[in-house]
Amino acid sequence: MGVSAFALGLLAHQLFHLGFVDAILVCFFFNALGVLPVCLYSCMGARFGLRQIVISRYFFGWHGIKLIAVFDILSMTGWSALNSLVGAQLIRAVNDNIPAWACILFIAFGTLIVTFFGYDLVHLYEYWGWIPVFIVFLITLGCFANSKAFVKIPMGVGVSELGSCLFFGSVVYGFATAWATIAADYTVYQSPHQSCIKIFMSTWIGLMFSLCFVEMLGIVIMTAPTTNAGDNAYAAGYTATLSGGLLGAILFPTLGGFGKFCIVVLALSIIATNTPNIYSLSVAMQAFGGCRRRVPRFIWTVVGTVAYVAVAIPAHDHFESVLATFMNFIAYWVAMYEGVALAEHFVHRQSSMRNYDPEMHDQPSKLPPGFAGVFAFCCGFGGMVCGMSQVWYIGPIALYAGAKPFGGDVGFELAFAFSFVTYTIARWVEFKIFGR
Repeated sequence: MGVSAFALGLLAHQLFHLGFVDAILVCFFFNALGVLPVCLYSCMGARFGLRQIVISRYFFGWHGIKLIAVFDILSMTGWSALNSLVGAQLIRAVNDNIPAWACILFIAFGTLIVTFFGYDLVHLYEYWGWIPVFIVFLITLGCFANSKAFVKIPMGVGVSELGSCLFFGSVVYGFATAWATIAADYTVYQSPHQSCIKIFMSTWIGLMFSLCFVEMLGIVIMTAPTTNAGDNAYAAGYTATLSGGLLGAILFPTLGGFGKFCIVVLALSIIATNTPNIYSLSVAMQAFGGCRRRVPRFIWTVVGTVAYVAVAIPAHDHFESVLATFMNFIAYWVAMYEGVALAEHFVHRQSSMRNYDPEMHDQPSKLPPGFAGVFAFCCGFGGMVCGMSQVWYIGPIALYAGAKPFGGDVGFELAFAFSFVTYTIARWVEFKIFGR
């Protein structure tokens, strides 16, 4: 549970011009869809005792997984950068004399300390770190309810509403399903005899509650800046420091100094949000093999930290557009990954984990060659290009998924469909040729 999901919820009206009810519905259903693969891979991590990047060898082969590792590393670097930007907004809402780069460095250093000491500390920090954040969000909800500033923004209609829902849905899906590429990393030490139903449901409930609660809180609170034609303290706070200023406009007048303390607690929660990214980044780096496997993981955490700080500082002034674009990128490529992985599991492995042999995870000659996986993944780009709608490019199918000139974004749906269908056929051919 972190404040980045709150910042994403703010985009529903601010960037995509959705009303209250439609934004809530999009938030729930696209989150519910996005977390399903995460739950499945969490079960695999416990059953096989393998990390996600290693499990992916059963879909993409020994060498093909290096392509996935590249996308995985780019995603985790971008994720950490965006999270740090949210933390910087919160700190600057308390004291705007602190430069953004200093806030980003502070958060990065805190994250590095936690990840530096390995999985045990990461697990301990994540186990307890959500509690103070949840308390602060409850306090925020109470203060906002007491302010009576909520406005029920009406739903849109027609094809423009369809396009807006698809745009926001893609962002929400990308935020939720991004865990799919690292899910098994955090169940790998579970007992292999643990009930898959228990792991699946606990993962689903945990993710759905944290994502929906915080994102919906952002959707609710973002209605306040629309009062009095935008001439109010909430709009002024958002204009000043985005999510941090908006939260400050709610908490500071009522709680004073304690409100500032609450904002600092939320800023520190970014450390808990970034920790899994940087820890799993160090695991993904070792997937390239060779000398990189011999480099201690804590070295890779340092390299990853330097990389996302270098990305975050120049991106600070373009947060909203960067967040939306990056979430779409996540949705696109993870949908391609899931198309391949789910086709392998449900079609070629008959939905049974008994049809995997965990002992061959480090034996390239026994793993699938990976040609089908890489080919299908690349075909997914065709679906993405047809369905994506960005400022700089609008696909031919996307144009008809909403009102012109931008249409609606169906990039991740088509990316998944293209990769799933292509892999289903190509994997059959690959098995006939290579016998594995």
